[in-house]
Amino acid sequence: MAAAQTNAELEEHRALREGCGLLDRSARGKLALTGPDAVEFLNGQVTNELATLAPGQGRYAAFLTHKGKMLGDLRVLAVTGPDGELELLLDTERASLQALFDMIRRFKVGYRVELHKRTLERGLLSLIGPRADVLAGAGPGGEEHANALVQIDGIEALAIRTDAGIDLLCAAEDTEALAAALLARGATTVGEAAAECLRVEGGRPRYGIDLDDSAIPQEAGLNERAVSFTKGCYVGQETVARLFYKGKPNRHLRGLRLSAPAEAGEPLRLGEREVGRVGSFAVSPSLGPIALALVRREAEPGARLAVGDGDRTAEVVELPFATG
Repeated sequence: MAAAQTNAELEEHRALREGCGLLDRSARGKLALTGPDAVEFLNGQVTNELATLAPGQGRYAAFLTHKGKMLGDLRVLAVTGPDGELELLLDTERASLQALFDMIRRFKVGYRVELHKRTLERGLLSLIGPRADVLAGAGPGGEEHANALVQIDGIEALAIRTDAGIDLLCAAEDTEALAAALLARGATTVGEAAAECLRVEGGRPRYGIDLDDSAIPQEAGLNERAVSFTKGCYVGQETVARLFYKGKPNRHLRGLRLSAPAEAGEPLRLGEREVGRVGSFAVSPSLGPIALALVRREAEPGARLAVGDGDRTAEVVELPFATG
C-alpha cells in the first residue's frame, strides 16, 4: 500500500505546482574562488565549460577522479565581487563539500586563486513553483543558473534561476528576515519531502543519494547538463569522452514505479541478478510511490524488478516521470 499523505503534505505539493513553496537550504555547501586565475583553474577541474562565463551567468558541472568517476557535482555562479573583479560562487551538496574543498586546495598551487569558505556565512532560500518570479520581484531572466542581485523589502540577495523557480543567496544573518518577507508576500513553507518529490518526478539525481563515487556522468544522464565535449582538458576527461564516443554505459538512471514504499539502498533484482539499488524515494500525489535508481542496462524500461526481500516490485520507466 502507498503511504498515506496528510492534508498538510498535499497542500505543500499543491503550492509547489500551482503557487510558490519556500524551503531553507542554507545547509548546502558553499565556497568562493577569487583571483585572476580563478576561471582558468576551475575550468581544468570540472566537466563543463567555464571559460566563457560572464557575471550573471552560471554552469552546472561535475568534478571527477582521474578515472572519470564522480566526486560530486556543483553549481558555479559568476558574479562581480566587492572589488569589481569576477568571483566564482560554488554551491554543492554537503556530502561532496569536503571533496570539493580538498580538490581545490590541492590543485590550486601555482595559480593566483584564493579559496573562501561560505557555508556558514551565506543563507540559501529556494522559491519553488510558478509564482517564484512574482514573489522575488522578477528574478533573473535567461537560462538556468542565470543570476542577478535583487532587493526584497530592503534585504539584498543574489537571485539564481533554477529549473523549478528561484534560489536566493543572502547573508546568513538576513536569512530569517528574508524568509519572513517572502512568506508575507504569499510563499508557503514546504518541507524537504515535498521538494524532493518534485525533484524525483523531474528525474534529477542527487549526489550522495542517487550518485556516488562509482558513477560516471553519462550513466546518470548528466552529459547534456554538465559536460562539454569541446572544452580543453580537465580531470577525468579521457574516460568521459571515450564512453561518449565509443562505448555504452553499463548503467542508466531510471525511474521506478513501486508497488509499495521502499528505502534508499534497498537492492533491486531482475530474476536472480542484482541490477541496482533504490536511490531517492518519494510518494507522489499523482503517481504514488516512485524512486530513482542507477540500474544495469539490461533492466530496460518496462522491466519489472523485485525490491528488497522480494515482497515488493518496481516497474522501470524512462525519466522524467509522466505526471499528467
